[in-house]
Amino acid sequence: MPASPDPVSAAPSRPSRIQRRNRKRILEAALEVFSQHGYRGTTLDQIADGAGLSKPNILYYFAGKEEIHVTLLNDLMDAWLAPMRAIDPGGEPLDEILRYVHRKIEMSRALPRESRLFANEILQGAPRMGPHLETGLKPLVDDTAALIAGWIAEGRLARVDPLHLIFSIWATTQHYADFDAQVQVLTEGGDDYDGAHAFLDTLYRRLLAP
Repeated sequence: MPASPDPVSAAPSRPSRIQRRNRKRILEAALEVFSQHGYRGTTLDQIADGAGLSKPNILYYFAGKEEIHVTLLNDLMDAWLAPMRAIDPGGEPLDEILRYVHRKIEMSRALPRESRLFANEILQGAPRMGPHLETGLKPLVDDTAALIAGWIAEGRLARVDPLHLIFSIWATTQHYADFDAQVQVLTEGGDDYDGAHAFLDTLYRRLLAP
């Protein structure tokens, strides 16, 4: 009978500090390039240049462009869904919805490249994110829409379509990241996120107040 493998020697080695640093550099460079050029317009050479590493070095850490892209999208989905997961079913409905709106605006301010990365993937038909949309996003959105419908049925929110309310919140908040170049021109270079907070708070408060 063969001997059992030594659990210490069989365990995968932990990446070194340099390996962790290089992976981070690659992903950071890739995020910048993908958010500007989309998946099809991005090359490994561009990512290598942005990371300050050679192309063979990139391929030491990742099998290719697709693996880098999928890694970024997987990391993004966790952050992207966090504000919706934070909606408290036991909270005051209007306060919870408005808190979600403000969190989404702050994500547009803090993570504009990630927002554009996600938008580019969806515009291409979600070829790499399709499974995550089905297994991660859809159940959460279904649960949130059901929660909002329950609040409406109790008379705690105005009568609106819960799913289209969610779509509207995404459209009005992520616009500031996905269309940043247009926003910059139309606001003459202003970073008016305070104005966005105030306007959207008024908009959704008036829409949803019972």
